[in-house]
Amino acid sequence: MGGETIIHPSLTSEEESDVDQDFPLPSMSSKNPTLGSDDKFEDGKNEVDGLFKNGFGQVDPQFNSSSSLEFEARKNMKHKFYREVLQSYDELKVRRKNLNEAKIKVLSYVPGAWIENVGGMKLRDYDVPETTTLLLIGPRRSGKSSLVNRISRVFEYDKFASERAQVSYFLSFGDGTKYLQEYMIPRYSASFCVYDTPSLNNDTSDNIDMIEHWIKEGVCHGNLLFRKSEGSSLWRKLKCKTQDIPWRSCKTRTVNFVIFVVDAVTVLKSIEGGGPEEAHYMKMITRAFKCPYVSFKDDKPVVVITHGDLLSLADRARVRVHLGELLGILPTKQIFDIPESHDPVTELTIVDMLRYSLEHADRNLPHKNWVMQKVHKVSVSRYIYLLAMLVIALVAAYLKHSCTRHRQKSELHIDWHAIRHMWLDD
Repeated sequence: MGGETIIHPSLTSEEESDVDQDFPLPSMSSKNPTLGSDDKFEDGKNEVDGLFKNGFGQVDPQFNSSSSLEFEARKNMKHKFYREVLQSYDELKVRRKNLNEAKIKVLSYVPGAWIENVGGMKLRDYDVPETTTLLLIGPRRSGKSSLVNRISRVFEYDKFASERAQVSYFLSFGDGTKYLQEYMIPRYSASFCVYDTPSLNNDTSDNIDMIEHWIKEGVCHGNLLFRKSEGSSLWRKLKCKTQDIPWRSCKTRTVNFVIFVVDAVTVLKSIEGGGPEEAHYMKMITRAFKCPYVSFKDDKPVVVITHGDLLSLADRARVRVHLGELLGILPTKQIFDIPESHDPVTELTIVDMLRYSLEHADRNLPHKNWVMQKVHKVSVSRYIYLLAMLVIALVAAYLKHSCTRHRQKSELHIDWHAIRHMWLDD
C-alpha cells in the first residue's frame, strides 16, 4: 500500500466497555457525514435493539433474552461486521491513490475477459455476449438514475458533459423512469452497459413478473413498461409518444448481472422503528432481492446504498450490516456505499462495484449450444455403451447357465443299453 498505514478506529476503555455491553450506535439525529474516526463510535445507550430487529422495525422475539446464547452469538457477529465496515472506509481512503489503476482495469474489460477456466471449459466454450449488461433494480427514490450519472462521470473525460440519465425530484404518482434506458460505459464503448429500469412498486407479484420478463426475455433500449395500477390513460399517453421514436430496431440484450439500489435513509428509519411505509419498503426490497430470477446460480446481486451523504458514517455502517443480515450477503464485500458526492473515495467505490459485477457476470456466462449438445451426445453414447455391455453380460450369463444345465443332464443320463448288456453277461 505504498507504506501508508491504515488507522483503525480507536476507542477509550469506557467506550470499549459500552461497545462490548450495549453495542451503542448513533441515532438518526446525528447526520454529520464527516469521515473522521471521532464520529465512528458515539455515546449512546440501548442501541443494540436497533441491530436486532427483524427488518421491519420490530425486535425479533427470539432474541429478546440477553441470556440467550444465540442472542450473544448474533450480537458478537454484528459487532464484528460493524467494525469491519467502519475499517473498510479507512481502507478506501488509503486505496484511493490507486484510483487510476483501478479505472484502467475496468476500462480494459471486454466480455469474457474474466472467465475462470474451470471444469475443463475454455473461453471458446462459453456464449460470450457482444456487450455485458448490468441491470439496475430498485424502488422509487432509490437513486438508480443518479447512480447511472455517477458511474458515467467516473469514466467521462469531458467533465463538462451533461448528465446522461434524467433524474426526477419530488416524485409524485406515475413519475420516474418509464422506459428501459441503455447507457454504454464509457459513453462510446461497447464492452458493458448499465440499464436504468422502472422502479419497483407496492405490488410484489407485479415486481416479480417484471423481473422475470427482463431476465428471461432480455432488455431492449426504449421499451415501455406499463403497470395496471397506473391507469389506462397514462398508458395511452406514453404509448403515443413511443410510436414516434425509432427504437423498434434496438437490440435485445441478455441480462448478465443485477445491481440492486436501495435508499439508506429509508432503511435506517426502518431499523429505528419507522412506520408502515418503511416496513412495507423493507418487505418490498427483501422479496424482490430474494426472487430467484435476480440471482445467477449461487451469485446474488450486489447492493448499492444511496443518499449516505445525509447520514453519519456510523449510521451508514449500521445500514450495511442490517442489509447484509436481511439479504444474506456480506456487508463488507457485496454492499457498496455510494453517496451523492464526487470525490476519489466515492469513485473508487463505484469502480470496485463495477469490477465485482463484471467478474461475476463473466463467471456465470452460459455454455454454447454446441457444448451442451456435445455433453448430451457424450451422455447418450455412454448410455448406449453401458446398455450394450449389460446385454452382453446377460447373454453370457444365459449361455453359461445353459451349458451348466446341459452338462448336469448328461451326467445324470442312464445308459440303459449298457445296463442290459451287463445283465446278460451276468
